[in-house]
Amino acid sequence: MILQRLSIINYKNIKTATLNLSPKINCLIGSNGVGKTNVLDAVYYMSFCRSAQNPIDSQVIRHDQDFFVLEGLYQKGDGTEESVYCGMKRGTKKHFKRNKKEYKRLSEHIGLIPLVVVSPSDSLLIEGGSEERRRLVDMVISQYDRSYIEALNRYNKALQQRNSLLKMDEEPDPDIMSIWEEQMAAEGEVIYSKRNAFVNDLVPIFQRYYQNISSNRELVGINYVSHCQRGSLLDVIRKDRFKDRAVGYSLHGVHRDDLEFTLGGHQMKREGSQGQNKTFVIALKLAQFDFLKRTAAQTTPLLLLDDIFDKLDALRVEQIVRLVSGDEFGQIFITDTNRDHLDQILANSSHDYKIFNVEDGEIAEKDV
Repeated sequence: MILQRLSIINYKNIKTATLNLSPKINCLIGSNGVGKTNVLDAVYYMSFCRSAQNPIDSQVIRHDQDFFVLEGLYQKGDGTEESVYCGMKRGTKKHFKRNKKEYKRLSEHIGLIPLVVVSPSDSLLIEGGSEERRRLVDMVISQYDRSYIEALNRYNKALQQRNSLLKMDEEPDPDIMSIWEEQMAAEGEVIYSKRNAFVNDLVPIFQRYYQNISSNRELVGINYVSHCQRGSLLDVIRKDRFKDRAVGYSLHGVHRDDLEFTLGGHQMKREGSQGQNKTFVIALKLAQFDFLKRTAAQTTPLLLLDDIFDKLDALRVEQIVRLVSGDEFGQIFITDTNRDHLDQILANSSHDYKIFNVEDGEIAEKDV
């Protein structure tokens, strides 16, 4: 999938911009805080129907404006075009359209335009709570398996209902409690099976990328941890119902799943340097790209690289440049304050490229 043209109106600090894009490498250069990441976030929004940074849609509307509009013209592998539109006025719901036809449910759009983003906030995958790592897994699987989204939505609804019963002052009806527990268990087993298969497939790809970037200097691993591994999920959920009542929420289920990241057999969170942590998440995201390329309807994802070279030594930068300059990657968007890194990538690539200067929300294409 190639994004040929992106139009932006009143998105964050960008008043208006139309970018005619390269099918291969698109470089966004500018100082910190001028709007480079906002361009990438607009591209992200067109794939996931939401911002990567702002959970509340109204927060992406430019200050002192009443609406925002994003429009993208894409070209599929077979040459056919797809137009995607998103618009929203303050105080109203957003409208998302594909080829001028509005979606009934936004979940129908997820997976049409597979995308992987590597950004500074990825450090939360290591330093943050388990919800950060579950979000990564859910985002990847949702892009190629719609039944996973549906199972996740049903599980979360049952979890919400069970938690409401647990918070009641009076003793909840045990039959109603059982209904929600059975649904949690049934959907949870489906979610666990799909997550487990995904992690098993992802780990060897991830390890290969990490070894390439680190020049085989370190051994890393990923372990999937779930309450489903303790036996029947229904039994696990029901076992501590009394304890759940005491705290007012569900202590067991796939909503507590986690990924353990290791370096040399020890926790990455404790052992890894800043450079090793960054190498870990970059390798993880490149493995995600590789995985999606083979599973998401055989469509090459868009790759967004936001300020990825900071805190990396020269050798790791060189290895990443070599990787992303290869033919296996499709359309790439790169932001950086340092033109040297981008010149290195462009020098190593024979592909078409464009460079855009970004300054205070204004975007201008440079002659190359």
